[in-house]
Amino acid sequence: MAKYVGAIDSGTTSTRFMLFDRSGAIVAYDQREHRQIFPQSGWVEHDPQEIWERTQQVIATTLDKADVRPEEIAAIGVTNQRETTILWDRTTGEPIHNAIVWQDTRTAALCRELEAAGHGPLFHRRTGLPLATYFSGPKIRWLLDHVPGARQRAEAGELLFGTVDTWLIWQLTGGQHVTDPTNASRTMLMDLASLQWDSELLAILGVPQSLLPTIRPSSDPELYGTTRPDGPFGGEIPVCGDLGDQQAATVGQACFSPGEAKNTYGTGCFMLLNTGTEIVHSRNGLLTTVCYQMGQGPAVYALEGSIAMAGATVQWLRDNLGLIRHAAETEEIAQSVPDTGGCYFVPAFSGLFAPYWRSDARGVIVGLTRYTNRAHLVRAALEAICYQTREVLDAMHADSGVRLKALKVDGGATVNNFLMQLQADILGAEVIRPQVAETTSLGAAYAAGLAVGFWQDLESLRHHWKADRRWQPQISERQRAAGYRGWKRAVERSFGWAEEEPSAP
Repeated sequence: MAKYVGAIDSGTTSTRFMLFDRSGAIVAYDQREHRQIFPQSGWVEHDPQEIWERTQQVIATTLDKADVRPEEIAAIGVTNQRETTILWDRTTGEPIHNAIVWQDTRTAALCRELEAAGHGPLFHRRTGLPLATYFSGPKIRWLLDHVPGARQRAEAGELLFGTVDTWLIWQLTGGQHVTDPTNASRTMLMDLASLQWDSELLAILGVPQSLLPTIRPSSDPELYGTTRPDGPFGGEIPVCGDLGDQQAATVGQACFSPGEAKNTYGTGCFMLLNTGTEIVHSRNGLLTTVCYQMGQGPAVYALEGSIAMAGATVQWLRDNLGLIRHAAETEEIAQSVPDTGGCYFVPAFSGLFAPYWRSDARGVIVGLTRYTNRAHLVRAALEAICYQTREVLDAMHADSGVRLKALKVDGGATVNNFLMQLQADILGAEVIRPQVAETTSLGAAYAAGLAVGFWQDLESLRHHWKADRRWQPQISERQRAAGYRGWKRAVERSFGWAEEEPSAP
């Protein structure tokens, strides 16, 4: 009898595999980083083959740690960094180029051209998204236009497109080419209402439909396929759950009712507010996205605020400036000073996402004096994560009318207790961390387990969610307002720095 459900979580900086039992507890896991490739300013790439290699390695190590056989695993779910774009040969499986990562800004000129041609309102109405470098559609167009022979091969039906979920499912199953509505809704190519690829948008972007995967439910009782016996699992296991990472975290946090929200602190920072089966178009710079679709039930939608730089900001302090050796050091260093000494750090390294959508913004550090030291900069980096979250929450309130009293949080950075206290202070709201902080993997496991009856329904999953720690605001409203005014002034200084995009090679 199957005892476990497995989840592959392929993120921006690493891939992990986790096994969960029926209570939603972690049984075993392994995690490995992959390279971040920066060919030139504003460009970010990954090696798809390296991601697949890391996936095989973490599966093998986890199964070995837990001494688990394939027949003990009921199902496999996949969750992934969204929008990251891969094109590969339908026959050989060879990628035609490195993956273009969601943070990449090389398509800024194309997005400006589309906006100037008047296409912005149509894309926003059909997809819930602005014309921005963030999304997959323009990245597909860039690859077709710049990789020699790519367009001809695509039009001949020789190439396939996928975000990382599709790439991994294709590898796991030996050729099933599928995605789910949460990932498809981030391409700028799917109609939110019909959950189908939109032929008019495909024509505008010049993307052949033959490239695109079949859109299947996020939790699919009919299965996407089974794992190859000669693959990393060594047997046939149903692959039947697929969610973009932020939607997976929303499911893992049991935000199943309209008005429930979570914020994930990973490479970026992503807040989702469940709006139920209603499509709510934002007037305040948020994204409208699919939250999940379970089986043949209706799609559930969400408003999302996307922040490009969260954990990646701390990584930059470590790797680029050498101010810290390990991310864990930031908690003690930031607490060694009572404030930032008037310093603000806006990490707009690849522009600003919600609620501004300014691809011309670049990172700035303002308010420096001779008094400023390393600890002030580290604290300013943590505060930047919290201030960006505050801006997204304000936009959600303006769009939905819902003022949250508490925010569920998850992701790697939530282990930093001082960061969570800063977040409660800057929001003026309670912050709650669950016992299982890695809710992204848990959400993918839930989707797969529901598909095969390992878990019965969404309500049964609510009972698994338990709080680990809560933080209450500890500063005055006057202090909160003054700090936020300073942040807004700093953000304005970041605008307009990238006057023109680098030319393509």
